Amino acid sequence: MAEPTQTACELGYHMPAEFESTDAVWFTRPHNKSTWPGCLDDAQRQFDHLIHQVERFTRAQVIGRDHDWLTNDSWIRDYGPIFVRAARGLARSQGGLALHDFTFNCWGNKYDDFEHDDVIPQHVARHLDVPIWQHDFVLEGGAIDVNGQGTVMTTEQCLLNPNRNPHLSREQIEQQLHDALGTRHVVWLPGGIAGDDTDGHIDDVARFVSPSQVVAIRAAASHPDHELLERNWVALQRATEQDGQPLDVTALPVPAPIYYDYPADEYGPGGRRQLPASYANFLIANGGVLVPTFGQPADEVALQTLRDLLPGREVVGVPCDKLVVGLGAIHCMSMQQPSV
Repeated sequence: MAEPTQTACELGYHMPAEFESTDAVWFTRPHNKSTWPGCLDDAQRQFDHLIHQVERFTRAQVIGRDHDWLTNDSWIRDYGPIFVRAARGLARSQGGLALHDFTFNCWGNKYDDFEHDDVIPQHVARHLDVPIWQHDFVLEGGAIDVNGQGTVMTTEQCLLNPNRNPHLSREQIEQQLHDALGTRHVVWLPGGIAGDDTDGHIDDVARFVSPSQVVAIRAAASHPDHELLERNWVALQRATEQDGQPLDVTALPVPAPIYYDYPADEYGPGGRRQLPASYANFLIANGGVLVPTFGQPADEVALQTLRDLLPGREVVGVPCDKLVVGLGAIHCMSMQQPSV
């Protein structure tokens, strides 16, 4: 593997926005029974339906189908490669694509088994024959969202959590992001939703759908997430793009709280738990937008909101009531590979 000595930013690389063109989307097929206790077969069926929908818009690369690399779990958004693309100079002439391998510590060392997941970016770099940066910095892909024009959005709850990079200040964390992603401006939101074991990933609360347009989930006062989501909303109302212009923010609904009764088995104790169900956990793939649905009236409201915002794309609802038992949905299970 080619390992550059300069930073991605110094070499003219940046992370494209998800709404830009993609050559492929990477996935890992669900296989861990401890992640989907009592419903792995149903989760796999929903995953296969998701892949069928994705392949209408781009090429799917599925670990467990197209590649036989070992994995511990299916959340490739967080342990997989974060792709960057060159905009100028020698790097562009050499192909333009590279990737980052950040340290994955299983969301603050919450779980034990992640040694196979942590090296997946290296497998992808060898497979694609592209340069790779290997970092000591702990970062998951679901913790960041970029507009492709210099702004990265994240949450304080996650990136400032002492279980990630306790030795770094906010300013040092911002510099790590800028060096790797080619950004120069950070939008910080307070945090994430109940049931999310990632410490508040941004991809469950707010997403860029254009360089200046953000969709963010809002909840009624009776919803468990209302107070924090309102704090996020206020922060977004005050936020700006990298050039100082205010962001245009549109609200997405939230589903009514969903709970799952986890069975007691050899993987651990059972118990009732709220699931991190969010319509913000969608995937943009070229002309398509794949949106998680949960069999609720709010499903259609969320789909129509995105159709109104993105008239040039086909917005498709994908059932995820079983996938979300694993504490993630479409965006968590995917990682886009930008076109070069």
